[in-house]
Amino acid sequence: MSAVLSAVPAPPVRVDTAAGPGEQEFTFGPADFERIRQLIYQRAGISLHAGKQAMVYSRLSRRLRETGYRSFASYLEWLEHPQGLAGEHEWQEFVNCLTTNLTSFFREEHHFVELARDLKTRHARPLRIWCNAASTGEEPYSIAMTVAESIGHHGVSILASDIDTKVLATAARGVYAADSRGLSPERLRAHFLRGKGTNSGHIRVKPETAKLVEFRAHNLMDLRWSLGDPFDCVFCRNVMIYFDAPTQRRVLERIHRVMKPGGLLYVGHSENFSESKDLFRLRGKTIYERV
Repeated sequence: MSAVLSAVPAPPVRVDTAAGPGEQEFTFGPADFERIRQLIYQRAGISLHAGKQAMVYSRLSRRLRETGYRSFASYLEWLEHPQGLAGEHEWQEFVNCLTTNLTSFFREEHHFVELARDLKTRHARPLRIWCNAASTGEEPYSIAMTVAESIGHHGVSILASDIDTKVLATAARGVYAADSRGLSPERLRAHFLRGKGTNSGHIRVKPETAKLVEFRAHNLMDLRWSLGDPFDCVFCRNVMIYFDAPTQRRVLERIHRVMKPGGLLYVGHSENFSESKDLFRLRGKTIYERV
């Protein structure tokens, strides 16, 4: 075995050594945090500010426990090794740990009111909608319910993507707590099946609504987007807040390229792209039209 390979071994056998009161379980310093900031920026475009040290430590500690490393430095050395000893799977786990997934059904409800109105004006079929921060599925299924209620179950396809593969697996199952926030009794009856027996207290999206949605892992930082025909609508809500200004601009340019002229871009309540008027013009409350 070469000296280089022996310096970065495969993950050691896991040893449970709980930290004592007031002790930090893993060695984690400013250099480790800065290294992680650079890596997540390169991989996912996420810009972590200096106040996120505790969050990073908490989320990545789980991976150190599962892989058997006792310090962040040794884990990151394994992850970054030129020979790819950690593998793409571990890079995905790294990204999954550091992404944020806050969602609910019909969050920012005015968007769905406007989507229903817009769908009824678009007579050409098929229509394509992209939800590029699908998380655990509440947002794309809210879009699907709006589509079904507005123009029926035919002639529309929804691509739902996320960088986090674990939340996508949850989304694809389409199973949620029966008391999930944002669902009216009417929508529960129309779009969900209620669990019985051991599944009591849970609901599943009905097949005719679920079939409108295709789930796919996608990284907005990828240089090439293979997403098929142009989209009529894109939901990119509460994503850009994690990017710095240059990254926001690059992503907006790529979104612009995969949309039809006149298509609508729905963004988060705290996101503003007035400086990109060459790409999108404001159409309504946090809704932009593709120029």
